[in-house]
Amino acid sequence: MPAYNASRTLERTYLDIPRAIVDHVVVVDDASHDDTAALAAKLGLRTLVHHRNMGYGANQKTCYTEALALGADVVIMVHADHQYDPTRIPQLIQPILDGNADMMLGTRIADGQALKGGMPVWKFVANRILTTVENLILGQKLTDLHTGMRAYSRQFLETVPWWLNADDFHFDTEMIVQGVACGFRLSEAPVPARYFDEASSVNFRVSTRYGLQTLNVLRRFLLHRLGIARREQFRRADTSRWQSTQLNERYDVYSS
Repeated sequence: MPAYNASRTLERTYLDIPRAIVDHVVVVDDASHDDTAALAAKLGLRTLVHHRNMGYGANQKTCYTEALALGADVVIMVHADHQYDPTRIPQLIQPILDGNADMMLGTRIADGQALKGGMPVWKFVANRILTTVENLILGQKLTDLHTGMRAYSRQFLETVPWWLNADDFHFDTEMIVQGVACGFRLSEAPVPARYFDEASSVNFRVSTRYGLQTLNVLRRFLLHRLGIARREQFRRADTSRWQSTQLNERYDVYSS
């Protein structure tokens, strides 16, 4: 669970996680100003804390490094702000367990509940535009390529060079593009999302920057695919690279 100032929602999120099928819950606190880390430790969760704010993408890098080190076969990302419904984890991971997918996206769009759940209209429209463009370029037929609830097979995370990705929000887009570039199978399952005061939400300015960054990722991928500007970021990597000590040295973390 990547977390930032999530003390008001962390426990609710954790309690909704189906513990019968989840072996470890890891919380990475990105230098929150509240007691997110203390609460996570109190709940008995594996807690890692960035001593300075590193960014959403950097938070995920720490999450995946720790999850792989714990021996995870499937890794699920759930935001600690309780926006996405953790009770849907079984449906999200089953295609991976069945060997039918390598990356699963929790779509807010497929069941038509996004706007009913409170998604702002401008975000819905932007989501539809970006997702349509991405599907065209990536050759996919997915409904929500900007969801914050995802699941990955271990093979995916050991092969895709996510450590080369941005520390900002477009880390998520880079993961999808890398999955396609490396030949992995992407699929999705409906996951309701809630929009409320305690849930984190980026404003229009940040969302606009994210949209432009997403388009830039697609531009880089197209140049790579055409052979004009090859990038290591879109190539399969040595499966041991995620264990590099250089990764751990990038983050000032402690475990509690």
